[in-house]
Amino acid sequence: MSSESDGMRLQKYLSRAGVASRREAEKWIEAGRVRVNGSPATTLGTRIDPEADRVEVDGRAVTLPEHAWLLLNKPTGTFTTRDDPGGRPTVYDLLPPEYRSLRYVGRLDRDTEGLLLFTNDGEAVHALLHPSSELPREYEAWVIGVPDRATLDRIEAGVELDDGPARAESVRFVEAREGKAARLRLVLREGRKREVRRLFDAVGFPVRQLRRIRFGPLSLDDTPTGEWRPLSDAEVEALRRAAGLAPQPAPF
Repeated sequence: MSSESDGMRLQKYLSRAGVASRREAEKWIEAGRVRVNGSPATTLGTRIDPEADRVEVDGRAVTLPEHAWLLLNKPTGTFTTRDDPGGRPTVYDLLPPEYRSLRYVGRLDRDTEGLLLFTNDGEAVHALLHPSSELPREYEAWVIGVPDRATLDRIEAGVELDDGPARAESVRFVEAREGKAARLRLVLREGRKREVRRLFDAVGFPVRQLRRIRFGPLSLDDTPTGEWRPLSDAEVEALRRAAGLAPQPAPF
């Protein structure tokens, strides 16, 4: 093991390895499930040398893989979960076997389509989703009816939901269809469950179709619905900068 002044914290190592979030890793350490060089490591301040120390969880070695990042254009009707008890289609059914161990970054509900990221960079997942990051998420929504500017201003000012007040950073009108439906674009700085749909329900304009078109610095491109692609190095670095992280470390 390394001294307290150098090396990498054990919970950070486990998170970066993609096997657990930092909070989960801390619980595993305290429960005695983690060993370093064959000895139990139950102190949260433990630091290790990733190049020299052997880390195990429940007797299985944990190593730092080369980080992988994917962008999926999620179709409607798929669940953002690894396994569905009812056998319904999930986003992992759309990925090749070698990528099904990746973690999704945030969640889209079954009827929402669009940009969904996957990675094994646990440190980045934690940073991107932490409330303090306030990472912008942009959506395109078709709503039933045509809201006026005053209604959109209400959404920007804040609406009281059952789990507290919520607001969009911006909402703009794109088009209307015969006075019966409208297409809007809005930006949120939170990732609360079904927040876009609940915001529009609260002002009387239910969402008929919803698509996420931007997550932080990344925008949905021409990737076909239901298809995926790897992120470029530049896209990964842009995400890490947006999350306040250092550039992608070289694999050990």
